[in-house]
Amino acid sequence: MIFDDLLNKGIKSLIYGHFFDQMIAMNIPTVLERQLLLQLGDRLRRLRKAQGLGTVEMAARVGITRNTLRAVETGDPAPSMGTYLRVMSVLGVSGELALLAGDALQPPPPDSAAARSRRAAPEVRVHISASGASHRLQDLQSLALHEEAVRLARSDPALVRQAQQTVTRWLDSGDARSADLWREWQDILEAGSWRKALGRTRRGQQLRQASPLVTVLPEASRQRILEQVNTLKAGVVLDGTTAAVQGAAGTEGTP
Repeated sequence: MIFDDLLNKGIKSLIYGHFFDQMIAMNIPTVLERQLLLQLGDRLRRLRKAQGLGTVEMAARVGITRNTLRAVETGDPAPSMGTYLRVMSVLGVSGELALLAGDALQPPPPDSAAARSRRAAPEVRVHISASGASHRLQDLQSLALHEEAVRLARSDPALVRQAQQTVTRWLDSGDARSADLWREWQDILEAGSWRKALGRTRRGQQLRQASPLVTVLPEASRQRILEQVNTLKAGVVLDGTTAAVQGAAGTEGTP
């Protein structure tokens, strides 16, 4: 547990310390961080399959449960960075963190010989984009909206009651097509079991499509997330010194 905590704090500090200023300046921290985890999880899942490892064997090698492995491979932010690192180690790609863990990407002290050197500094360029299949972009957008709604609902019970009133009104309307999902939302709102609605499962997607929760989002929060998704849709290139948007994107609607 101590090992995981240290890795969690240390690696996050290295990763976000390197790109955090750029991400804040671009005004896309929330959705970008989420997309980075989604891409990492997808990549780890592809690597596991390419090496012919099933989920049972992989989980046993890493020393975690299959549910935790599934969370890692779906880019869930709940597992610690230590867990992600152990999965990467088993797959043989943990060395990629060496650049972040070392000094190569950090700016040298102003009075050092490295700072006076005319040699070009090492550059790492990372292209982040949520373009491609439209349903993936829509799901990322829906996921970001729901994560923000859950964050607000946890701190303000009045928002939960508002969502409960909305789902009750929908059920009273007599529309049978989404009735099962709305009844499940009643249970989620009552118990605060948010993970059901935030999962990257088929059921999670269905719940988000029939969600009363996003109706409680303030308009400013909704627009901020939609702008972030649009920026990410265009593509963002991060390197050691700059952040640039590739192309342009129009306004996205809600899911």
